[in-house]
Amino acid sequence: MVSSSLPFLALLLLYIINTSATATTTTTTNYSYAPPATFREAPAFRNADFCENGNRIHVAMTLDANYLRGTIAAVLSILKHSTCPENVEFHFLWARFEPKVYSTIKATFPYLKFKVYKFDSNRVIGLISKSIRQALDQPLNYARIYLADIIPWEVKRIIYLDSDLVMVDDISKLWGVDLEGKVLAAPEYCHADFTLYFSDLFWSDPELSKTFDGRKPCYFNTGVMIMDVDKWRQGGYTRKVEEWMAVQKQMRIYELGSLPPFLLVLAGNIKGVDHRWNQHGLGGDNIEGKCRNLHPGPISLLHWSGKGKPWLRLDSQKPCSVDHLWAPYDLYKSFKYSIEDH
Repeated sequence: MVSSSLPFLALLLLYIINTSATATTTTTTNYSYAPPATFREAPAFRNADFCENGNRIHVAMTLDANYLRGTIAAVLSILKHSTCPENVEFHFLWARFEPKVYSTIKATFPYLKFKVYKFDSNRVIGLISKSIRQALDQPLNYARIYLADIIPWEVKRIIYLDSDLVMVDDISKLWGVDLEGKVLAAPEYCHADFTLYFSDLFWSDPELSKTFDGRKPCYFNTGVMIMDVDKWRQGGYTRKVEEWMAVQKQMRIYELGSLPPFLLVLAGNIKGVDHRWNQHGLGGDNIEGKCRNLHPGPISLLHWSGKGKPWLRLDSQKPCSVDHLWAPYDLYKSFKYSIEDH
């Protein structure tokens, strides 16, 4: 495993030098497929000798053609930096059956343990309100709300990750976070102005403004979450989030897609995760996606939240400096990262 405390130039060099690591994988989905030619096959990554086969780490991500390049980079980064990569099982949610997407995952990661589940967009389409960015309005962006209803009942705990990130540390450390009885753990940011996530209408309404009474609410990022699936189901949290989305359809109390209803239900009542697990905002703001620098401190996960995505900026030949930290995990065949170029 590569330590997240190393300088990032060292991380890049180690990645390029150490691409001969080994892997294992089985797949529990039985679709037929034809190998695509878009992505290079990932190396195989194997468990360290002391890994126990029964200690599964469950990771959920959405899956679609538009973000496939990001998803593949994220999966590669998780496997590469894991001490026990064979113990990681992926649960992919998609809105519709896409044979080319499935065959790409299968051919790129021949040994990957994964399952694919259909997310019924009809469950949420009627509750989605137009937000400040079209990408945030896609039904699949709301699939995380229904995660506990979709994955197998025997899965009791799961990590949810966005597709625009790479991990540079061992995922078992994130998996091992103690939720301390909470339903959710996520990086939270109490220095952010929480009032900005909701409209003046919300704060001026005498009933709505009482929502956070008795809590100390902080913004948290829903792109990196650890969920106690049983507690989510038992607490009826899907229904609670949906109820706030219904209010939004009537009163316009926020602007930002699937995040605010999570905040309304859970802000101030989650387990905070160390910020090293979400070096966020690397995609810039939600309007222009301008370049941003890394925040100070140790880093275990790099997250291109915001409008700008590293694969698009690299392809446009106008990358931000942080995008070169994503490039070594890019298996897209038409893009060959060379450290000598930068």
